[in-house]
Amino acid sequence: MNGFWFSEEQEAIREGVLKLCERFDAAYWRRTDETGEFPEDFVAAMAGAGWLGAAMPVELGGSGLGVIEAAIAMQAVAESGAGFSGASALHLNIFGPMPLVKFGTAEQKQKLIPRLISGEDKMCFGVTEPDAGLDTTSLTTQAKRTNEGYVIRGRKMWTTMAQRATKMLIVARTTPRAEVKKATDGISLFYVDFDREKIQATPIPKMGRKAVESNSVFIDDLEVPADALVGEEGKGFYYLLQGLNPERILIGAEAVGLGRAALNKAAGYAKERIVFGRPIGQNQGVAHPLARCWAELEAANLMAFKAAALYDAGRECGAEANAAKYLGGEAGFRACEAAVMAHGGMGYAKEYDVERYFREAMIPRLAPVSREMIFNFIAERVLGLPKNY
Repeated sequence: MNGFWFSEEQEAIREGVLKLCERFDAAYWRRTDETGEFPEDFVAAMAGAGWLGAAMPVELGGSGLGVIEAAIAMQAVAESGAGFSGASALHLNIFGPMPLVKFGTAEQKQKLIPRLISGEDKMCFGVTEPDAGLDTTSLTTQAKRTNEGYVIRGRKMWTTMAQRATKMLIVARTTPRAEVKKATDGISLFYVDFDREKIQATPIPKMGRKAVESNSVFIDDLEVPADALVGEEGKGFYYLLQGLNPERILIGAEAVGLGRAALNKAAGYAKERIVFGRPIGQNQGVAHPLARCWAELEAANLMAFKAAALYDAGRECGAEANAAKYLGGEAGFRACEAAVMAHGGMGYAKEYDVERYFREAMIPRLAPVSREMIFNFIAERVLGLPKNY
C-alpha cells in the first residue's frame, strides 16, 4: 500500500468483498435487523471465501494477510450496506484469536485455530464486567487453581455472540488484586469450552444491530483443564494489549464504511427526489452537509490506513489507532445523521435503510473504548500532559 492508495492486489480484495456482498441486498439486512436472525448464510459465504482466516498465519490455514488487508475487507462489508450488522458478524473472527496465535502453545494453535477459520468453532470474548467497564484491572471474575486446572466464576457484560459461541476467550484474576504489586498483574487469559450448563448468557435488548446479539454472562464454577490457560499465568492483561490497536483500526475503518454507505444512499436520494420542480441535491442546504461528510470520511480513512500501515510495519501506532477509531466513529456518525436529514421524513422510514445506519453508527462511538479515554491516551502519550484518571 502506498501512503494514499491501494495496490492492485489490495484493490482486488476490496472489489472481491464488495462483489460477494452484492448477494446480500438491503432487504436482507433489513430483515435481519427486524427479526434478530443471525446472518448465517452471509457468514458462511465469507467463510467459504476464506475471509474468517484472513489475518491468521498460513501454516494454520489462514491467508496471512496484514491489518491493512483485513481493514480493507471489513470496510467493504460495512460499505456494501451490511453496516455493523455484517461487520460485527465477522469482526471477532478476524483478530479475536490473535492472542492464541501469539501466545498459545504450538499444540493449542494447531488444534484450535483451524476450527475457528473453518467456522466449526465460534468464539466470543469475555472481558468487560458490570462493575469494571473500561477499568479491566478491577475485574472480579476469578480463576482458582485446582489439581486438574482451574475453576472460573464471575460475570461478564456486552459479550458479543455468546448465544452462538462454542468457545470463549476469557480474562480472569488468578491472583487477587490486593496480592499483586501492579494492578495489571495477576490477570490470566483462558480459552474454554462454552459449557452452557455452567455459563448462562442472556441477550441485552439494544437500539441497533439486533442480528448480532450482546449478552450479560454469568459463569458458575466452570471447571477448565490446565491447558485452557493461554501463555503465562498472570500475564493476561499484557496479552490483551496486543490486540487493542488492530481492533481500534478495524472499528475505525468499518465506521468509515458505514458512513460511506449512508452517504451513497443520501446522494442517490438527493438526485432523484424532486421538490418545487428541482432535485433537492441542487440545494446547497442539502448538498453542503453531504460534501462535508465526504471530506470528513476521507480524512478519517487516511488515519485508519496510516495506523494499519504502521502496525503491519511493526512500528508504534497507539496514537494513530486510537485517533482512527475516534475520527472514524465521529465521521461515520455525522454521515449517517446527514443521510437521515437529507431524506427528510423518509429518513425515519425503515425502507430507506438510513435509520438503521444511524442507529448502528453509535456502536463505534461507544466501543471498544470511549472517546474520553482516547483523549486521555493522546493527551498523556502524545502531548506529554499529566495523567488525570
